[in-house]
Amino acid sequence: MSFFAKQTIVAQPGFNRWLVPPAALSVHLCIGQAYAFSVFNEPLSRAVGIGAATPEDWKLTTLGWIFSLAIVFLGLSAAVGGKWLEKVGPRLTMFVAACCFGGGFWVAALGVQLHEIGLLYLGYGVLGGIGLGLGYVSPVSTLIKWFPDRRGMATGMAIMGFGGGAMIGAPLAVWLMTHFKSATSVGVAETFMTMGSLYFLSMTIGALAIRIPPPDWRPPGWTPPTVRHKMITDKHVHIDQALKTPQFYLLWLVLCLNVTAGIGVLGQASVMIQEMFKGRVDAAAAAGFVGLLSLFNMVGRFFWSSASDYLGRKQTYFVFFAIGALLYGTVPTSGGAGNLPLFVVLYALIMSMYGGGFATIPAYLADIFGTMYVGGIHGRLLTAWSTAGVLGPVLVNYLREYQIGQGVAKGDAYNVTMYIMAGILVLGFIANLAIRPVHEKHHMKHDEFEELDGVYPADDH
Repeated sequence: MSFFAKQTIVAQPGFNRWLVPPAALSVHLCIGQAYAFSVFNEPLSRAVGIGAATPEDWKLTTLGWIFSLAIVFLGLSAAVGGKWLEKVGPRLTMFVAACCFGGGFWVAALGVQLHEIGLLYLGYGVLGGIGLGLGYVSPVSTLIKWFPDRRGMATGMAIMGFGGGAMIGAPLAVWLMTHFKSATSVGVAETFMTMGSLYFLSMTIGALAIRIPPPDWRPPGWTPPTVRHKMITDKHVHIDQALKTPQFYLLWLVLCLNVTAGIGVLGQASVMIQEMFKGRVDAAAAAGFVGLLSLFNMVGRFFWSSASDYLGRKQTYFVFFAIGALLYGTVPTSGGAGNLPLFVVLYALIMSMYGGGFATIPAYLADIFGTMYVGGIHGRLLTAWSTAGVLGPVLVNYLREYQIGQGVAKGDAYNVTMYIMAGILVLGFIANLAIRPVHEKHHMKHDEFEELDGVYPADDH
């Protein structure tokens, strides 16, 4: 186990910090496949009937819980594993993530083969979700420590990979399912086995390549600014003390509301665009739409988090909530008018800010609570993502079913949901408005610093 020990991966003098982002991307580009899971929903809904769904096949509402469970366990594992990450380091955490995520695909493949929905819930939902959570938080605090001069850009480099995972995962899954499809199989089980193996290999390579900076390390030629913005602290808050501050819960709401507004739609993006533009968008084009959303999700993560280094985190979230609410309110109009290009543009912009919210939150946490325990605090905050992972899909899926049951056309069944999402973003705007600097009573004193691996953590301010 010494190979995985935190002391083993401390970088030697002269190490190039730009080698760390590729290691982070090799993990995040894999686990970002979760955003492409919707391409499996339609084939899984006819896993028994093959050519057409039968009464024995799973319904979309049943399948929707696979994605929701994965997001729930992402948040739970990140909350529990965040503090463990700070203790054991990113290499061991990333390797465990690789085992869980890759292994989750293999268990899910068995579930498809046996037609046992419980195994899909266990495999992709529970094991895969644990892999998602541990893989998500592992590189983030490491990158913040390597790039104290560009926190937003650093988190954007890592988390943009998660947003871009579907850009690779969606077309790869469609191609593999087409390749493995036969008269007796829709090709999903074989695709799960293949993708699980590929993702395990890529994530393991990232785990082997990751390094952490030595104590007191700073970028050559960089000195901490002597004048700090009032929303950027030069103190540290302990991971357990952070839970006693109102700022933690306001930031929890900010993330939860921002994610709820986008994740339900994203989880059903493939089905939604086919139903809203029936006859104009087929399954292949819908997969392309999911890939396009993934591209904007990915680019938005890097663009908006980098921009937050100049705009400030609070101001950046104001942009997300205010403009996002307007965009969601315009979606039903574009769908009703049959304006497919406008619909695509609206969702591309929405997804850029949705992804930007994910990438900006770790830097926001570092600004508010300091950098010493940002990985663990970030992990606990991701329970907001778990909550949103249930709320968003439930709003979209069950409101859709209810309205269709009331005689509403499938293409119009998403309109009310879009207006609800706009209202949710308005609530997020209010929560962000209430955020203030942490009171000094919560700051760690010098004699309270915990000794880690024989040295005291450096104050990178």
